[in-house]
Amino acid sequence: MESTPPVEALDASFDLVARQDATDATVAALRGDVDDVRARLDRVSRAAARPVIEGGAPGIEVKSFVQGYLRAGRETELKSLSGTVAADGGYAVPREIDALISARLRAISPIRAIAQVVQTGTAGYRKLVTTSGTASGWVSETAARPETATPAFAEIAPPSGELYANPAASQAMLDDAAFDVQSWLADEIAMEFARAEGAAFVGGSGTNQPRGFLTGTTSTAGDAARTFGQLQHLVSGHATGFDTAPEIKLIDLVHALKAGHRQGASWVMNSRTLALVRKLKAADGSFLWQPGLMEGQPNRLLGYPVVEAEDMPDVAAGALPIAFGNFRAGYLIAERSATAILRDPFTNKPFVHFYATKRIGGQVLDSDAIKLLKIAT
Repeated sequence: MESTPPVEALDASFDLVARQDATDATVAALRGDVDDVRARLDRVSRAAARPVIEGGAPGIEVKSFVQGYLRAGRETELKSLSGTVAADGGYAVPREIDALISARLRAISPIRAIAQVVQTGTAGYRKLVTTSGTASGWVSETAARPETATPAFAEIAPPSGELYANPAASQAMLDDAAFDVQSWLADEIAMEFARAEGAAFVGGSGTNQPRGFLTGTTSTAGDAARTFGQLQHLVSGHATGFDTAPEIKLIDLVHALKAGHRQGASWVMNSRTLALVRKLKAADGSFLWQPGLMEGQPNRLLGYPVVEAEDMPDVAAGALPIAFGNFRAGYLIAERSATAILRDPFTNKPFVHFYATKRIGGQVLDSDAIKLLKIAT
C-alpha cells in the first residue's frame, strides 16, 4: 500500500509551480517591453537618417512635403502653444490686473477752495447782510443831535439742491473683482460730486441747485448805484475779444474792486482764456502774467493769484470769461452735510446699489466783492 504525501509537501509543490508561472509571465512581459523599445529606436534611427526640409524641423519628411504640398496643394500646419490665443494655451496663462485703475482726469472747479463754506443744520439756512452802514455827523458841543440813518439789511437764502448718484454692481462682481469695487465707486462718486457742484457754483441756475456767480444780469454801474446782488462788469473794448490795450482793462478791473476786498482777491478764468492772458504784455514789453517764484506758490497776474476754473466761459462775444474778486467775501456755499452713501442690496437683486446724496446750496454773498470782464464794446 502506497503512502500519501503529506499536505505540507503538496502545498510547497503548488507554490513552486505558481512562482515559476509568475516568473515566466514577468520575463515574457520584459521581453515584450524590450522588443517595443528596440522597435521605437529603429524607427527613430530611420527617421533621423531621412533628408529633411531646408530650415524645417526633423519630423517633417520630404515625402510628406511632396505628397501634401506639391501634389495635393495642402500646406503643412505647424501647431504651437501661444498665450495670445485662448485655445492654443491662453487659458493656461493667468491674467494680472493692476489694482490701481487709471481714469481720465476730470476738470473740477476750484471755487469751493476760495469761497466761504458754512455747515448748516437745516436746509432753510439764512444769512443777513447789511447793505448800508450807520451814518454819522459832526456837531458842536452844544448843538442838537438829530437822528442818523440806521443800517439796512438784506437776507441771503442760498438756493440749494440735492446731488445724488445711484450706481449698481452685481454681488458677484463685488465678490470676485480683483480690486475693491466699493472703494472705487465711492471715489468715483466723490469726484463726480466735486465736478457737478463746481460747475453749479459758476453757472448754476438756482433751481434745485446753487446759483452760480455768473448767473443773472450784470451792470456797468458802480457799487453805490447797483441793485444789491447784481455784479458789476467792465467791457473789454472789443466785440469778440480783447482790444489793443487789454492790460488797461485788467488794471481797471482790479481797481474797480474796493481796497478792502483786494486783500485776498484772485483771478478766475479757464485755461484757454489764461493762455491768451499769458501772452499779454505791458508797454515796456514785460509779460503781465508772472509764474510763482517758489514751488507751491500760485502764478500771478498783476500781482494777484490766478485760479483756473474750467467751468468759466471762453473768450467770445457777450461772454464773461474773467472774474476778479475776493470770493471768500463774495460767494457763499451752504452745505447741509457731507456725502452720505447708502448700500442697498435689497431693492434690485442681484445688484447692489450705492445711493449717494449730498445737499448743497450757494449764491453771491456780497456783490461788491466780485468783478467781471465782459467781451463787448
